[in-house]
Amino acid sequence: MKAYDTVVIGGGPAGLSAALVLGRCVRSVLVCDSGKYRNARSLALHCYMGHDGIAPSELLDRSRKQLEPYDSIVVERVAVGSLDRDGDAFIVHFEESDPVRAKTLLVATGVVDEVPQIDGIEPLYGRSVHVCPYCDGWEHRDAPVAVYGRGEKGAGLALLLRQWTHDLVLCTDGPAELSILDQSRLQRRGIVTNEAPIERLDGKDGCLTAVRFKDGNRLLRKALFFNTGQHPRSPLLKKLGCRFEDNGGVDCDDDGATSVPGVYVAGDVSRDVQLVIIAAAEGARAALAINKALLKAQGSL
Repeated sequence: MKAYDTVVIGGGPAGLSAALVLGRCVRSVLVCDSGKYRNARSLALHCYMGHDGIAPSELLDRSRKQLEPYDSIVVERVAVGSLDRDGDAFIVHFEESDPVRAKTLLVATGVVDEVPQIDGIEPLYGRSVHVCPYCDGWEHRDAPVAVYGRGEKGAGLALLLRQWTHDLVLCTDGPAELSILDQSRLQRRGIVTNEAPIERLDGKDGCLTAVRFKDGNRLLRKALFFNTGQHPRSPLLKKLGCRFEDNGGVDCDDDGATSVPGVYVAGDVSRDVQLVIIAAAEGARAALAINKALLKAQGSL
């Protein structure tokens, strides 16, 4: 059975960043890349100094290529099926290949956004329908924008988007479920709330043109941002027994160490600030902690 210092589960920015740091520490690393990424539908990623506007796939291609000089790093397109504890180490099982042994694990599988089940949203998602204002708000500045969500989440997103445009309508697709305080805050900021059930989104070539309601009315919009929740892409952390926070994020320290010794997390699965540059930084920070933990385990520190 092959053995590694670290098995990194997830081949996105967090996982690849961690692999780079560990490789430079002369650590043996296996990166397990399932090929599924949260921003796969996005045309470009932003807020990443030196790479602003780059296609997500291009950033990953460049990152993988920069790992090639490090002989101790192996990147494989495999999905992890299950994990077993073996003393102080772990056995990593795959769906179509032999298991491997790892002294430590870094889980960087990210999250899955729960896209609203609205007719017409699929061809618009990633082009004019988005989740993150910091990632895509600038492209729709001063444009007519719809916000999809209910309660505190919907109100919070609408109030945040007011930074980019004054023409906002909060579409709740049914009862708004807003507190009196949130109603007041939205009114003060000039944000209209529309509770009418939505029939579909109209658009052309990936560009939203209107929100169509079941009562026959149409709301002309250029973009829609939604806040309807997200969940971890992989159930592995829960199966390992890692503790979770009330917000669904993994309970971990600043270095990504979880409640299970030897298991670390990085990237969106931690539910911290969800930007690509932050995910990459978390991966690097977790890698430093992993290297230090391995040194301590072998009595070198």
